[in-house]
Amino acid sequence: RSAQLPLALPIGWIAITDMRPTRRGILIGAAAGGGLLALWALSPFAGAPDLRPDLSPDQRDPQTESRFNAWIRIGRDGTTTVAVPLLEMGQGISTLLPQIVAMELGADWKQVAVAPAPVEATYADPVLARRLASHWLPLGFDPGETLSRHYAARGPLMATAEGTALAAFEMPVRQAAASVRSVLAMAAARKWGVNWEECDASGGFVVHKDKRVPFGELVEAAIVFDPPDPPVLRASAPAEPVARDLAGAPLQFPRLDMPAKVDGSFTFAADVRLPDLVYAAVAHGPVGDTTLAKVDRAAANGIAGLVDVIEDERWVAAVATNWFAAERAIEALAPRWKATGKVADSARIAERLDKAVRQGKSHRLVDYGAGDALLEKTLQEATGLVVRYDVEPALHVPLETASATARLRHGKLDLWIATQAPDRARRAAAAAAGVPLRHVMLYPMSAGGSFDARLDSQIAAEAATIAARVGRPVQVMWSRWQEMLASPPRAPAAAILAARTDAEGRLLALRTRIAVPATAREAFSRVLEGKAMHKALTDSAGHADPLAVEGATPPYAMPAFALEHVPVELPLPTGRYRGNAHGYTAFFTECFIDELAARAGREPMSYRIAMLGQDPRLVACLTGAAQLANWGGGGESS
Repeated sequence: RSAQLPLALPIGWIAITDMRPTRRGILIGAAAGGGLLALWALSPFAGAPDLRPDLSPDQRDPQTESRFNAWIRIGRDGTTTVAVPLLEMGQGISTLLPQIVAMELGADWKQVAVAPAPVEATYADPVLARRLASHWLPLGFDPGETLSRHYAARGPLMATAEGTALAAFEMPVRQAAASVRSVLAMAAARKWGVNWEECDASGGFVVHKDKRVPFGELVEAAIVFDPPDPPVLRASAPAEPVARDLAGAPLQFPRLDMPAKVDGSFTFAADVRLPDLVYAAVAHGPVGDTTLAKVDRAAANGIAGLVDVIEDERWVAAVATNWFAAERAIEALAPRWKATGKVADSARIAERLDKAVRQGKSHRLVDYGAGDALLEKTLQEATGLVVRYDVEPALHVPLETASATARLRHGKLDLWIATQAPDRARRAAAAAAGVPLRHVMLYPMSAGGSFDARLDSQIAAEAATIAARVGRPVQVMWSRWQEMLASPPRAPAAAILAARTDAEGRLLALRTRIAVPATAREAFSRVLEGKAMHKALTDSAGHADPLAVEGATPPYAMPAFALEHVPVELPLPTGRYRGNAHGYTAFFTECFIDELAARAGREPMSYRIAMLGQDPRLVACLTGAAQLANWGGGGESS
């Protein structure tokens, strides 16, 4: 069950790209305690369904616990519960997927609930796997849908990243909902003596002319029916609003988490409380390859509430009866560190970026037209322009800092954590606690923001280690300083853009050269393979990384364009950040287009629109944004 395929794929792996699953249907089963359960049927990418999802971790067979793969469950009371395999971090995914189900099923939104999905291959993300193909396949190789699905299932690759949620899961949940709607209609049709195709579902009822029956009364009868394969999807979504937002606009599906977040009862990762719980504060070494040298235990011993001090190679934790005492103990310990390898240094980073962007070996990732010939005399002629841009590292600062709660008892580890990569967090915790993976139960919690900071699983390993050593459940929480120190930032980058224009200022050729670490390869080496931070940094050095420069190919029509990536090696671990590479590549490109427009004496929006004749949707987007912003051309009155 390795999470990575070999780069040199055997013949058998290539052959699988021509395979198709023989059946990707839905099974209808009975939920424990009564009710109806919609599951994936057997397929090459998922295990046999486990129809016992309500069993507690202690009752569940470790060999089959990962096979609970229900999408939808309807209870006898009519409550519809939807499994969501993604981290809710304020973006609303725990409402969006249930909303899709409710619309396709015809459920009553007031009776819809959400449950976090377990770590299981059914919920793997093949769209994300395909997005990351440059990480697990040779550069330029497109794995296709089937190989991507197979790779995703092997991990399983469950990660909230790259905005793939709808692309990956909209159709599966719609198909599951349509299948449930069909069998409910079949049960009602038998009751009424009519054709099931004549029945519909709305507001939590199956209806036929003037007759209607609630879902809850049909679930037991519906279990015996097989849904159509393929499922019969609705042609259009219902449109009637059932509520209004603060501005009075129709709001058909209010967020499921809104009431609890408004009244403060919503449970985040840091709100977990267990009997005999202790709290841990952690100190990490300076950014770079550093290890713990010594601590002053005597200075911390007098702090009331201190339970233990846990020393690890790269961090030290103080455990106490409350977090504030633990944080005071960390300060008293005054940990000292020693460098054992590369240590982050701002001057060295700036020097390496400068050398790389000017002289470093580049990988040309995009190239069309005869741009090099046109750009040769750019520096000497008035019709050329060369500009350099630089961006600094960007740190994650979510509203809440990282936290995780771990409990080890009877050789089994329970882990409560807000994570964007639950499989990786589970594996990291298992390795740290020294228990088999099947004995780790992860309880996904919601996050108060993330910006991709929760892709890394360092705190999961810390919590598991501390719980194993103190013999009590422990909650680890990073201070704001430790959050900024331990979280890898978005990579710094330098770029040189060169362009050639004609006498009227029209763009003839553009070359974009970006010096930036292979930051996506580095980050996903940690997320997918569990590599240590400095191992991932070393192994990714020198590799071309299309995701590190994604977005640098502009949408504008021009005769020639080239994109070059210079994978600079820096003494700084880097990670994913909201917007990822687009955060700096859009800055490079659009600032440069502004400078070209100014050089040609053109209004910047119309200058862009002149190059977007092939993309009317983007033209409409630009003009719409300009109208909303009362754009006046960039003059003093704008």
